[in-house]
Amino acid sequence: CFLATGDKGGRVVVFELDGHNALESIGSAFAKTRKPLQQPLEFRFQSEFQSHEPEFDYLKSLEIEEKINKIRWCRPSNSSLFLLSTNDKTVKLWKVHEKTVKSVCSFNVSDKNGGRRVFESASKEEHHSDEMMDVEETGKEQDHPQPPVFQRVGIPRLQMPKLKCEGKVVSSACRRVYSNAHAYHINSVAVNSDGETFMSADDLRINLWNLDLSDVSYNIVDIKPTNMEELSEVITAAEFHPHHCNLLMYSSSRGSIRLGDMRANALCDVHAKTFEEPEQPGNKSFFSEIIASLSDIKFTSDGRYIVSRDYLNLKIWDINMESKPVKTIKIHEHLRSKLSDLYENECIFDKFEVVVSGDGNNMATGSYNNNFHIYDRYGKMNLCIEASKMPPRQQQLYQQQGIDIADDVMDTSSSSNASHGGPLNPKRPGSNSDYLDYNRKAMHMSWHPEQPLVAVAGLNNLYIYSQ
Repeated sequence: CFLATGDKGGRVVVFELDGHNALESIGSAFAKTRKPLQQPLEFRFQSEFQSHEPEFDYLKSLEIEEKINKIRWCRPSNSSLFLLSTNDKTVKLWKVHEKTVKSVCSFNVSDKNGGRRVFESASKEEHHSDEMMDVEETGKEQDHPQPPVFQRVGIPRLQMPKLKCEGKVVSSACRRVYSNAHAYHINSVAVNSDGETFMSADDLRINLWNLDLSDVSYNIVDIKPTNMEELSEVITAAEFHPHHCNLLMYSSSRGSIRLGDMRANALCDVHAKTFEEPEQPGNKSFFSEIIASLSDIKFTSDGRYIVSRDYLNLKIWDINMESKPVKTIKIHEHLRSKLSDLYENECIFDKFEVVVSGDGNNMATGSYNNNFHIYDRYGKMNLCIEASKMPPRQQQLYQQQGIDIADDVMDTSSSSNASHGGPLNPKRPGSNSDYLDYNRKAMHMSWHPEQPLVAVAGLNNLYIYSQ
């Protein structure tokens, strides 16, 4: 089990789950006993490399930051890991693998003065040969067979040097650079289920790439109008179907999700389906278009449902029903009265990600105060957890005792080093907007595709939670 993170400095750090049977322990604890793990999980550092460097676009006079926008894993091959990382303009394919360090040993002479002895011996032999030639010319020296040089310096026999394994180190190498294909900032990268292609999306276009070809890409979605003054929406996220390599979806800033089929047209401007919920007439305001913008979309593992996240809500769509979502979960409804303040401090433009569990029954998304919520597909479960070094059960105990831990949050889950919590809080967790810290937000997270493991990034920390 591996976990990759990117930062604003363009660095990618890879962590590995410590222990050979750690994942098996998680699976057995989750599937059979439904009890938390007895020992906390440990992720150890595996490697770190500089993925992107700051660049400057001289044609547009723009500085291109090295910040990592997205990281996606590719299929492993020959015990090597492959991942895609992107900044605003360039996508790179990296190979991370273990390399054996070898050293040469079993020399014929010692390392201290072996070189000098061989040099001296060779010099003496050359001098002796010159003398022999002089003596043979004068006929005063008898012909004796001389022993080899290495025997005269105390070496009984010659042996070939050997290679000795000193250990293994993790090495990273850039295998492909996919550049010069986007005029706008890249916001999404998705790997196809065929394992051979991937797509990269910016504000107006989506390009299809082959992993083995870095100089050729195919434009499959283009929403750029002829007159830019007629631009009404931009692309915010894109994702491939988990099983059908010909299906893809992308979301827009107007709150719509479009499903495209590459079998129908090479350019998927004519979408196969559109998922969009009409806005209530009484709720329309100056901020309606801003809060309707979708920040992230995900397929469930079976491909039947689509999970979307906007600023206020989490919506679950059935791929066979376009008219309305099957479930709407309100996350930031308590912030609706503070939209003007959030617009002033630009927090209304925050892009929170959503992740889905491997079985498709649970999903997680972030909020402020470093809180993140875990819901089930039916809307019956709402767990609010603060991503911090304090175990969730200890947070709950402190709150029951009236001890202020700086956040209005009630936890009912268990982290990797905590036991299962108590019953759900009847009040909505984290709903008091007066005590929200808008600088502490859990925007990026990941869910293990098979096990109940959730990774949450908060500020400069990474938190791992297991059931």
